[in-house]
Amino acid sequence: MDSAKRFQCCLVGGTFDRFHTGHKLLLSAACRDSSIVEVHVTTNDLAVQKSVFIEDYDTRVNKILDWASEHSYFKIKIFPLNNKFGPAATHTIADSIVATEETIPTCTQINELRTKNGLSALQIIEVPHIIDSYGLILSSSRIRSGTIDQDGNSWIESIQRDCILKMHSGLDKELKTPMGNIFPGPEELPEVAMSSALESLPSEKGAIIAVGDVTVRTLLEMEITPDIALIDGMTKRVALSEDRLVDTSQFERIIHANNPAGSLTPSLLQSVEQAISSQDSVVIIVEGEEDLAPLYIHCLAPIGSVVLYGQPKVGVVSQITTLSVKERCRELLSIFEVVK
Repeated sequence: MDSAKRFQCCLVGGTFDRFHTGHKLLLSAACRDSSIVEVHVTTNDLAVQKSVFIEDYDTRVNKILDWASEHSYFKIKIFPLNNKFGPAATHTIADSIVATEETIPTCTQINELRTKNGLSALQIIEVPHIIDSYGLILSSSRIRSGTIDQDGNSWIESIQRDCILKMHSGLDKELKTPMGNIFPGPEELPEVAMSSALESLPSEKGAIIAVGDVTVRTLLEMEITPDIALIDGMTKRVALSEDRLVDTSQFERIIHANNPAGSLTPSLLQSVEQAISSQDSVVIIVEGEEDLAPLYIHCLAPIGSVVLYGQPKVGVVSQITTLSVKERCRELLSIFEVVK
């Protein structure tokens, strides 16, 4: 045992999904006070009971190891966790365990079991929570919900929420490049490309969010009502004829938003937020243009959401919301001109 450390072996248990600042604080506390740190990471079989969108075991483990290597915490050893307590109740070398406020009762239960097993109780090292930009506890579930990033920050800055964002001319080429997978098909038969896009989706997916009148109408004609739809009554910036307009009666809720071409407005942002938080199918009717809406949608949507939109003369673009996609959208939004 390192004489400079208070403890010989500290136990840490958890899922460690979307490795975040709170995880780092927990592990840092363990490494600071113990010669050896055993991290017991929830297996896939156990993790999927929480959410199908939790990262796989190897991904979660590798992120811990990368962080440990970066900080020269070579004392960390990782083991699979198959149940609530892991080996803590019978571990003969461990003398400490880290916990946050809500996991202290579990640690107390472990110590009761250890006493029955003739072992000394583990010293519980309580680590405070990280509070995110909304004043709530930073957690993997909130990250998966799309609300915050891994440091607890909102994906959209406060000043961007309250102002109109004007597209910078230098972004024109960037934004015309599809962000996602392209599924080609004849323009006169959009269901061909849409069928390919839908077939490519994973079995476990989040809400389907469709942007654009043709995209929405195609899904409805295929008897699929998207969870969220955004329409503006236009295609290629030309007003649609009456017979080609989307039948909004197919949706349980209608929201209206104002969003001029080449802009992103607080009105659109608030409408997307309302739609994402709704339990009903929602259509957002945009007065202006919805072409840039995916930038807001990906920043706000839960991990695993599917965004579909049409690419003129090409087909359908499909993009699943991930942390990397959110990062990219935030980066693009930072280049927009803020109009107060």
